[in-house]
Amino acid sequence: PAGKPEAMIAELGVDVARKLPAEAAHSVTIKALKAGLGVPLNTPDDPPALGVTLKRSGLNLSNPIGLAAGFDKNADVFAAMLKFGFGFVECGTVTPKPQPGNPRPRVFRLPEDRGVINRLGFNNHGLDYFVRRLKHETVRRGPVGANVGANKANMEANTPGPDYIAGMNAVWRYADYLTLNISSPNTPGLRGLQDGDALIRLLDQCGTAAKTLDRDYGFRPVFLKVAPDLDDEAIKQIAATALNAPYLHGLIVSNTTIARPDTLNGKHKGQAGGLSGAPLMDKSTEVLKAFSGEIGDKLDLIGVGGISSGADVHAKLKAGAQAVQLYSALVYEGPGLVQRLKDELEPLLAPAT
Repeated sequence: PAGKPEAMIAELGVDVARKLPAEAAHSVTIKALKAGLGVPLNTPDDPPALGVTLKRSGLNLSNPIGLAAGFDKNADVFAAMLKFGFGFVECGTVTPKPQPGNPRPRVFRLPEDRGVINRLGFNNHGLDYFVRRLKHETVRRGPVGANVGANKANMEANTPGPDYIAGMNAVWRYADYLTLNISSPNTPGLRGLQDGDALIRLLDQCGTAAKTLDRDYGFRPVFLKVAPDLDDEAIKQIAATALNAPYLHGLIVSNTTIARPDTLNGKHKGQAGGLSGAPLMDKSTEVLKAFSGEIGDKLDLIGVGGISSGADVHAKLKAGAQAVQLYSALVYEGPGLVQRLKDELEPLLAPAT
């Protein structure tokens, strides 16, 4: 609530961050949250109307609004973000070895469009650090996912499978679910893993690993994160492959887009990388709806892309998602956005009278 010291600190932090370059603002935000600055001391329980259980994965969420991967790359602040009211948080993307990512500058705000372009390239501290953080924060208000990817060097060598398996092996015991990220546009060759035999081969390899991990350490649901830049045939192919993968429980639709809508006005609109935020809402929802048409309720669907209102959340749910994730809107609205979305969503979920 407004007036509480932690809320006032959080809003002040948002104002300060907006005056910094985009990536510097993110770094400062993570450090502040890690130190506990602005983090709510007490978070109200969600109303029962917002609760949801994902059918295939069995994840129990107090509300369907999650934090997308990319914000908490190194699992530094997932406990803090849950306190802001998210129903679940996804950390990563993490790769087996630390890597610096692409040259800077590589993150660009488009405030006129409420969008962001990034070409970070899986910059992260690596699995050892990531797992230490997951093990350190054991008290959680909701599920915490681990989004795993491949190092650039192994993508260039066309040997990504072992990296995904290494990620699964490392995080399985400490995350509540796992996501295989094959859809970032900023690691050369990564999106090629969505294609035909490459996807079948990767899911077979990861399925074999999941079978062993499931037996040794217990069940964890596995999701696949896909791109929005897919035609109808690609959607059908990915859906069919996913349905035939016995250890895959859902899809996250979608990652950032390489498309540039004609409506963009921001001065950085021509920068290379993945576009996220409000300009992605319609495109990602259309792709979500198409996947829902192919999959029905046989796999869980999490909708991502462009969410900044309760109506946007509701649109994703109507398009076939059981839950949603967001990130870019936080850049412009700060952590108070989460409670606003829940307040707006609750009446939209009420049965018609």
